[in-house]
Amino acid sequence: MNIKTTLSSIAIITAVAFSSGSHAFEKVKSAEKKKQVSSWLSLSKKELSAVEAYGEEYKDYIYKTPTELTFVTETIKRAEKAGFKRLTEKSKLKAGARFYDVNRDRTISLIVIGKKGLEQGTRIVGAHIDSPRLELKGRPVYEKQKFAMFQTYVHGGIKTYQWVNIPLALVGRVDKKDGSVVNISVGFDENDPIFMVPDLAPHVDHPNRSRTSRNVISKEELDVIVAAKPDFDKKVKDIVVSYLEKEYGITEADLVSSELALVPATKPRDVGLDRSLIAAYGHDDKASSIAAVKAIFEQKTPEYTSIAYLVDNEEVGNINNTGASSTYLVDLLSGMLYNEKADNYNDYLLRKVLRNTKVISADVNPGVNPTWSNVWELGNAPRLGNGINLKLYGGGFNANSEYMAWTRNYLDNNKIKWQTSTYKGKASGGTIGSDLSNDNMEVIDFGVPILSIHSPYAVGSKVDLYSLYKAMSAFYRQK
Repeated sequence: MNIKTTLSSIAIITAVAFSSGSHAFEKVKSAEKKKQVSSWLSLSKKELSAVEAYGEEYKDYIYKTPTELTFVTETIKRAEKAGFKRLTEKSKLKAGARFYDVNRDRTISLIVIGKKGLEQGTRIVGAHIDSPRLELKGRPVYEKQKFAMFQTYVHGGIKTYQWVNIPLALVGRVDKKDGSVVNISVGFDENDPIFMVPDLAPHVDHPNRSRTSRNVISKEELDVIVAAKPDFDKKVKDIVVSYLEKEYGITEADLVSSELALVPATKPRDVGLDRSLIAAYGHDDKASSIAAVKAIFEQKTPEYTSIAYLVDNEEVGNINNTGASSTYLVDLLSGMLYNEKADNYNDYLLRKVLRNTKVISADVNPGVNPTWSNVWELGNAPRLGNGINLKLYGGGFNANSEYMAWTRNYLDNNKIKWQTSTYKGKASGGTIGSDLSNDNMEVIDFGVPILSIHSPYAVGSKVDLYSLYKAMSAFYRQK
């Protein structure tokens, strides 16, 4: 072969290789571009109907569950209707059996027993069921300028100015010394009165105009009006105390042992002419919790024991014995393992269960806001309508690369759209994931993008909410 022929051959080979590589690159580029297209554009008519149906179910569920107490109560009703029974030490953990377990009325776990033994691990979706709100102080009733008021403090991180001049409902429980419990719910029925934190009118707010946004209203100024009609021989405060005794059989002292929250009394509503979005209180993190409930209800006889672990107190740091930092989840798994192994139970086997367990730590993320899009690094920012988001925060918080790949695999195989979420510069927000990682479980954080998180009326996309439930269902089924 002469040199001319050799050079010609090399040119042909190079051209073919370049053409092939270019074609492959274009295919990858096309696939990536397809991923960035809105989830709405890839749905069949049947799937569109399913999204709308899920949205209606979701609005009903989230309105009935503004607090962790109400969420647990409502979920027990739904679980029992779906064939779940309360877990006991004598429960028979045969494949396909369905149980629920409650921790102090504020955390609930839904369980479907799998074909494989617990030693081979479980599949857990963890999410939280508390949301930012106002709560009553231990001795809340006082009178000021002829108004009866409730003193409040804040549960979770809020922008205080968003909580004035909106209708609030009072919900929760009062525990009396005799062991009885009084449940209170005022403000959700259209015939109920509501409560409100009154703001200053623009005519008289001059002294406050120099305040920064986070201090326009201080936390100590978030007290609500309870009553304003005096009697000839009673102060307004005393009338409120008498009303509580007459209506609920509770004294002012009983309020010390109460958990009463003030939450938005607004109903969930569709947003936009196309009704593609839902505005509601508590998307953070009922979006994940409601999805987890529906997903686990669908499981018949999974390969691995599946658990929806829905927990309290994430908004204040996963603390207390109903938060994710407690030993409750490990205690639950330990009890189930003992049920399975009896006298052969030991701590080493429990540690194997934990090590072999895979977890989704689900929580919402701020979605790209059309007005202030510059606060995101848009190449790694979750957009409403583009599916679930995998959280890649860096700093040791990411799932390891092999678990990330395992997750991508089942999402892609089930045609569930996903995107990534990484904060730009300094940001805040946590999940329950780190607490579960502390027990050596394999954990990944993901959720859906939401506008106006922690506000009284946040906004999520129906298609994202639906996609989250589908992703969790696929996770439970993954071998």
